[in-house]
Amino acid sequence: MRERRSLPVLGQSQPERADAARNRQKIVEVAARMVDECGAESLSLDEVAIVAGVGVGTVYRRFGDRAGLALALLDEHERRFQAAFFAGPPPLGPGAPAGERIIAFLHALVDRIVAQQGLFLLLERGKTHRFTGPYQVHHVHLATLLAQACPRIDAAYAADALLAPINAWLIAFQREERGMTIEEIKSGLTVLAEAVTRS
Repeated sequence: MRERRSLPVLGQSQPERADAARNRQKIVEVAARMVDECGAESLSLDEVAIVAGVGVGTVYRRFGDRAGLALALLDEHERRFQAAFFAGPPPLGPGAPAGERIIAFLHALVDRIVAQQGLFLLLERGKTHRFTGPYQVHHVHLATLLAQACPRIDAAYAADALLAPINAWLIAFQREERGMTIEEIKSGLTVLAEAVTRS
């Protein structure tokens, strides 16, 4: 399985008109400011439209729902994260053994989700966005590493299995209800990854 080097996460498939691009930028900037000030849970597409000075229909057509807008707000951080695991220094980036890169990737993904947990919670609540965009890129990357580390494994299934516990809802529950630290969560993932790659 070849590692894909360039995967557009949230970009447009066709060039945007200049006015549409300006509106999109304005909406994303307003939404980001509102999330910074009030938290992701309070994000309202109607309110974003009013503050951005665009029609409510424009926001809904462009982003669909709050999860779609959350996906757009995650874009810049996600692109930096992808650059790190595709081309950054090892062990997250190329140059380390596949087993080490798997663990480094899982740990970095935990940090990635914790850093923007509110937006990931919104994204995971959406019915059409949870397994699109970033998840697909993460899955392809992890499956590629798994195929290198253990060629006989069903890499696609194993990638889904290792990604399953790395979601905002479970991480929030583990931290808030079980009192787990980030390091404890990462330690558990290391045990899982080592068990999978040993098999």
